[in-house]
Amino acid sequence: MGTTLDPITLAVLNGRLVQIADEMDATLYRSAFNPIIAEAHDACHGLYHAETGATLVQGTSGLPIFVGAMAFAVKAVIDKVARDRDLAEGDTYLFNDPYDGGTHLNDFRLVRPVMRAGCVFAWLASVGHWLDVGGNVPGNFNAKATESFQEGFRVPPVKLMRAGALQQDIVDILAANSRVPQSNWGDLNGQLNALALGERRVHALLDDYGDGTVAAAIDALTARAEALMRANIAALPDGTYSYDDFLDNDGVTDVPLRIALDMTISGDRMTLDFSRSAPPCQGPLNIARSTAVACCYVALKHIFTDVPANAGCLAPITFVIPDTTLLGVSAPKPVGGYTETILRVIDTVFGAFAKVAPERANGSPFATINALSLAGWRKDGKRWVMFCFFGGGLGGNPEGDGLNHGNNPISTATIPPLEILESLYPVMFTQWALRPDSGGAGRHRGGLGAIYEIEALEDNTDIFLLGERGKFPPFGVNGGGPAALNRFIYPDGDGGERTPPLVSKITDVRIKAGERIRLETPGGGGFGEPAAREPAKIARDFAFGYVTRGGTA
Repeated sequence: MGTTLDPITLAVLNGRLVQIADEMDATLYRSAFNPIIAEAHDACHGLYHAETGATLVQGTSGLPIFVGAMAFAVKAVIDKVARDRDLAEGDTYLFNDPYDGGTHLNDFRLVRPVMRAGCVFAWLASVGHWLDVGGNVPGNFNAKATESFQEGFRVPPVKLMRAGALQQDIVDILAANSRVPQSNWGDLNGQLNALALGERRVHALLDDYGDGTVAAAIDALTARAEALMRANIAALPDGTYSYDDFLDNDGVTDVPLRIALDMTISGDRMTLDFSRSAPPCQGPLNIARSTAVACCYVALKHIFTDVPANAGCLAPITFVIPDTTLLGVSAPKPVGGYTETILRVIDTVFGAFAKVAPERANGSPFATINALSLAGWRKDGKRWVMFCFFGGGLGGNPEGDGLNHGNNPISTATIPPLEILESLYPVMFTQWALRPDSGGAGRHRGGLGAIYEIEALEDNTDIFLLGERGKFPPFGVNGGGPAALNRFIYPDGDGGERTPPLVSKITDVRIKAGERIRLETPGGGGFGEPAAREPAKIARDFAFGYVTRGGTA
């Protein structure tokens, strides 16, 4: 007989488990050297099933896309342990393999078992975006990469710690393959400290309630997530609903890439079939199957907000992601621009769902992170690498206008404050503002994108951009209009300005001190017919400068 829990005990245990993951998040954010983790929170922590690696608990402030992918990463470690048969308490595995539960090479995963009486009770995992891991381009967003070797160095699951002892040779290899090894060293130690804290907290919880009671709570929470997801799906009309969207290009060849979804609802089950999507591409816009599944998890959690965030919510979902598409590639296909592709996958889920339940649909968010890296050498001879992602508008929705200058639905990350970036790197932001007329028109207007203008304070500053939505704007729903396209402007060397030949991607730009680059991000798509917008809201749009004469309303 299994342990039966009363609702109060179950709620308390759920709170304790989530708090452990949240505390791990906070530990890393407060100790990381890299502002993309410390300020932007490009990291995540969670607890995972001892045998399957399935997600049990995730932190509330980390990146959901990481949580979904980490289930595959933990399973990779479980498989390695089964092969090697040498697991000990205090072992910690490290890797960044994007084809085996990873995302791209910057995202380093650490996985550690919580051992009870010599057996694994659960796994703890930490993932964070390291600033630079070698490759052809500082910051590793190489829009021209045609294989992963040009994006950075790849590490399969290896033991970073053996029975609690740090393996210095592994650390030395990591340091030798980065332009900013001290930054990575700080992030690594932050992740190790987060795991150590999580391990202590889990042991304390098990000591308080007993292993059987906590295990029963985890099983019950997983079962509830599955039941809620099945109920949500069953409430939708059966049928197949399709939506296609496009990536601008792969960074190498200027040809659009189709991301196509056929969503089939049958009773309390859903099939997500991406078979019609484009084949693997030459450039870095490919993703591995585990990443594709993870971003579907994120999209579904946005749609079905009442479902707990654990593996149970994926139980009623069947995924069809052939390896003949760019959504299911293996090594050494480049995947550095995975952030752009997963956003388009999420858009197709939103777009198909808009046909299932239009009254609950959202306009597309701006759906590009605009991965921008600046790099160079300081006057004292030290290397500097700045990487940042940027905000835009979210889609109009049934409740109201989309959020101005928000972050994408792949994460709960924040955009690093310009004051932090200016204090760390030789740059100055000369503009950081909302972009008028960038949101899609509608009864509920899409949120506004932003304008970022950055001035170099050092000569020979190299610029790299890997973005999207330069050709295919974020879409509106229920008659709502599309948002503005993404734009990037840089000096042409003769005192004028130009835009990239591939619209949203560039690698070969170098500017001098005093020269500026400018990024104008998309807004979100609109919701509902623009003619139905309330006159008072239109007047407010003009008064606030969100819309200008000749712009959209």
